[in-house]
Amino acid sequence: MQVRESPFEWRIGWRYTRAGRARNGFLSFISSVSMLGIALGVAALIIVLSVMNGFQKEVRDRMLGVISHIELIAYDGLGLADAPAIMAQARRHPEVVGAAPFVAQQALLARGEDMRGVMVRGIDPARESEVTEAVRQLPPAVREALQVGRFGVILGAELARQMGVRVGDAVTLAAPGGESTPVGVMPRLKTLQVVGLLDSGHYEYDASLALLALEDAQRIFRLSGPSGVRLRLSDPQRAPEVALALGPSLGDAAWARDWTRQNRTWFAAVQVEKRMMFIILTLIVAVAAFNLVTTLVMTVTDKRGDIAILRTLGASPASVMAIFVIQGATVGVLGTLGGFALGMVVALNIDVIVPAIEHALNASFLPRDIYLISRMPSDPQAADIVPVVLISLWLALLATLYPSWRASRVQPAEALRHE
Repeated sequence: MQVRESPFEWRIGWRYTRAGRARNGFLSFISSVSMLGIALGVAALIIVLSVMNGFQKEVRDRMLGVISHIELIAYDGLGLADAPAIMAQARRHPEVVGAAPFVAQQALLARGEDMRGVMVRGIDPARESEVTEAVRQLPPAVREALQVGRFGVILGAELARQMGVRVGDAVTLAAPGGESTPVGVMPRLKTLQVVGLLDSGHYEYDASLALLALEDAQRIFRLSGPSGVRLRLSDPQRAPEVALALGPSLGDAAWARDWTRQNRTWFAAVQVEKRMMFIILTLIVAVAAFNLVTTLVMTVTDKRGDIAILRTLGASPASVMAIFVIQGATVGVLGTLGGFALGMVVALNIDVIVPAIEHALNASFLPRDIYLISRMPSDPQAADIVPVVLISLWLALLATLYPSWRASRVQPAEALRHE
């Protein structure tokens, strides 16, 4: 059986791409530089977007380990009158898998002369593990130590470190709204014993959170009931939808707030930053892709005699144009595939690469007190990678059109006159 040969345009275009003779060595070098530029641009885009996805996912997961998916909060701020009934009603929704009452108030925590602002959260240890992953991971002995009437407190690990507090130490809580006395208004103070430390991995909460028993918190802040009810869902991404569905059934007793509304500014800022980084790095790919214009213009100038011979042998202008489109497209495809491979290798192994670089440079790229997390995360997603690859291929193809068109316009007689 006779093997069908590929069209001559493909064979000549590929030959021009890999030209290595002395005459074409410089053109081959320029072509390699264009290919390398595209590869590095694509790899940079994939790595940066993967790191940003990983950063967002890591912070979100750690955040959801401390906060709830939905909070049903009392309108009057004085406490829910019938928290058990609201919890039972919320549990009827098929997405709700856990519910627990809570108290949330701001206060001051003091030890000696050191005083810090804290977010005090009163919890029911038995039920809180249904809605908070960080509390669920606490040792059972720590949760059991949070008993009503003992006024024990679980502090965030970073808060305890900053205040120099250890388990067993006593701290003083100053609640807002002091008491009137003959000598003036005096702050309401309560001595608490540290019974455990909470390390959620999220700096903001580890540096500001204090957990009390629910009834103890109600007594300290003089509330008639819990501030609200915390809910855990089977799918956190459906929190806005579930909160909207629960709202009408709560009436005037409470209102629903999902986790995306609690941190809307942060998530919006991350999305804007991600879009801007995509645009900026795409421009880098565009610059590398349009280096192909220079490469092909130089190739067309160098190959004017070859083009004239092809035309005299019967090649049409469209065939000549196809030769140089194939040459440029080959550079673009190889550069894109190389960048894709490099970007994926780095993105999937960034948890090994970055610590090695930090160790070599004796530096820390992600201080916990600034970036909330201390390691470089990565989460490559097809929704980001596929557009990067397609845009790179499209830009490379676009860059080939003008030089290829110029090649098709070469007049054989004029070109051969100067050969």
